[in-house]
Amino acid sequence: MNTGKLPDGTEIKEGDIIKYEIAMYAGITRVILHEGKLCMERNFMYGQQDFAMLWIEMYSGIDGAHHKDWIIDQVARILKGTKVIVKVAKWENGTENERFSLDEPPKEYWKWVEEMRDGEDGAETYSYDFGIAP
Repeated sequence: MNTGKLPDGTEIKEGDIIKYEIAMYAGITRVILHEGKLCMERNFMYGQQDFAMLWIEMYSGIDGAHHKDWIIDQVARILKGTKVIVKVAKWENGTENERFSLDEPPKEYWKWVEEMRDGEDGAETYSYDFGIAP
């Protein structure tokens, strides 16, 4: 007869009926940024370059040139001053995870995009691809 243990150490054997509890979603909390640094109970602090690197780490493994264009654009937004929105999702069993998104980009970003498009033939000499989010 097959036997085993549950994560809490409870012994079980084949044929036992066990109750499986699914962690209930308990909501989401927006995290506050202090002086451009992320301050959380987990004691990590992220600055602009850290967030740019995080985006690369989170999304660089996704195939497709259009997704790579999106990552490059997201990193450019962060480096041009777009605020990162951090939310912490919480479940009743104590599990938490961070969710990251970007706020609206500042004027500096849009000016940079214009400069990227500008060239010897005027304002639309070159294209700029914002990409597609994965």
